[in-house]
Amino acid sequence: MADSLYEMSVFSRVVAAGSLSAAARDLGISTAGVSRRLAALEARLGVRLLNRTTRRIWLTDEGASYHEACTRILAEIEEADAAASARLVEPEGALKVALPASFGHLYIAPLVPRFAARYPRVRLALSLSDRAVNVIEEGFDLAIRIGEMEDSSLAARKLAPNRRVLCASPAYLARHGAPRRPEDLQQHNCLITQDFQMTWEYRDPVGKRGSVRVSGKYCCDNWEVLREWTLAGLGVALKSTWDVRRQLDEGSLVALMHGYDFSSEVAIHAMYPHRRYLPAKTRVFIDFLAESFGPEPYWDKPSSPHRSKLDMTAQEEAAR
Repeated sequence: MADSLYEMSVFSRVVAAGSLSAAARDLGISTAGVSRRLAALEARLGVRLLNRTTRRIWLTDEGASYHEACTRILAEIEEADAAASARLVEPEGALKVALPASFGHLYIAPLVPRFAARYPRVRLALSLSDRAVNVIEEGFDLAIRIGEMEDSSLAARKLAPNRRVLCASPAYLARHGAPRRPEDLQQHNCLITQDFQMTWEYRDPVGKRGSVRVSGKYCCDNWEVLREWTLAGLGVALKSTWDVRRQLDEGSLVALMHGYDFSSEVAIHAMYPHRRYLPAKTRVFIDFLAESFGPEPYWDKPSSPHRSKLDMTAQEEAAR
């Protein structure tokens, strides 16, 4: 078992580093040693995981699936080890955290007083920005990210799902009607983040995947601006429920196309540098956020008097 885990670790490091020689430097072993471990792993599994030339390596289909599993397993082992050791060390020191601006302001900054009371020796520096920071180069201990994970050099832990909802203001719907099917969105002004056109993916009421190409006259890469434009009646938007929870509850925005799931596979993650021993200050902050959000985040729980507004069908809204 120990050899298997080590081979998985070597394989994951090769993928993250991009070459056998770079992985060998990271691991403190020879390039030949890395090559032997990879060969042993592929022989044990009976599949080729990597295609490699003298200049580059790339994952096979089997390698991509195996790498995803390795990443999850190794992260869980690292978390278990770090959690055990963290109990023996009182968290302390400066913790530098990068947060998406709106989400950080609404859902993380309010938690800081409770975190401070629990861990008084941790000094916390929050940076709220929607730009994608370089965690390692900019000296962050961790970053909270909402979206697809692209940086394989970082470890990740899922903190919460990121449910998304198609919505519009009552004023917009009164003028233009409500879309009933994804293809109807092509006749609507959609508020999007870039280039005046985007593809929105979804699952239909029976779980079948699909996508629709949407366009609009107004785009912006800031989530708060898109929310304000939606409230102003400029168009239809695809918004995270954490961003429009209050507006859905009070009725200033209306959820559309009940039964269609536009959430995709995007989630809210804590991203942090790969380390053999995660510092206690980082560990407890990640655990604290996961505990605070829970398996079903509170922003996905509308207050009961307004629940019908979140679940309103397009037909009901069109009949208003």
